[in-house]
Amino acid sequence: MTRILVIVPFALDEEGVRNRQAQSQYVPLPADWELTYRPVTCGPTSFMSPHDWGLMDLAIFEAGCNAQDEGFDAVCIDTMSDSGMVMLRSVLSVPVIGAGKASMLYALTLGGKFSVLAQWDPALPRYRKAIREYGFDRQCASVRSFDQPPDFSNLLGGKEDSVFPRMRDLAMRCIEEDGAEVICLGSTTMHQAGEYLAANLPVPVVNPGPLTYKLVETFLALGLTHGRDVYPPPVEPRLDMLHAMMKAGALAEGASKGN
Repeated sequence: MTRILVIVPFALDEEGVRNRQAQSQYVPLPADWELTYRPVTCGPTSFMSPHDWGLMDLAIFEAGCNAQDEGFDAVCIDTMSDSGMVMLRSVLSVPVIGAGKASMLYALTLGGKFSVLAQWDPALPRYRKAIREYGFDRQCASVRSFDQPPDFSNLLGGKEDSVFPRMRDLAMRCIEEDGAEVICLGSTTMHQAGEYLAANLPVPVVNPGPLTYKLVETFLALGLTHGRDVYPPPVEPRLDMLHAMMKAGALAEGASKGN
């Protein structure tokens, strides 16, 4: 049995987690695989500012920092922000794949330039930051938003008829006006639109969440993982302190909501 931990970047309920689990239907996976979707203990409610980014790093790091001891063979981070990825790589030897950098790199195996479809305008700074830090400025044709406020629990469910055509039209602008040769969905929350866009656009479409599962499959088959020169282990791990911080945060959130 090969066990993969998929870290969900929000403290979602069971229904919200099930909507994330639906991503696994888009790609064939080995019969002996078990994907465990784990929401974070606590964290921000959005990705719109450096405040959110810092909290999300800690939340995802805490959710996966003991994955190897728990018997998981790899970790997938279910967000294009790659939050917590470098931190997890410092404490884990098993592969840790983030959807953001992986999907952009994969797009460049399919074409010379890609565009990112963002869900709404307040998210644009985060994409531009990642593209700048990853060095993709020349290969990124554009980042455009179809300006739909995100629903991190229900995702795009129930909005298909109104949202999918808008996504298609915006992607066509990326292709015709910006020169995009590949379209990257800007969030794993958009996974429900992947098949529709692939069938209605003249260029390849990268669906980031399912892509991470297939990349993990390749890494495991080839015996590959990240290098210690780039991701050195901590001199003195403080994971117990990290768990205590997140537990206290969850208690504080529950108290503020009257739970």
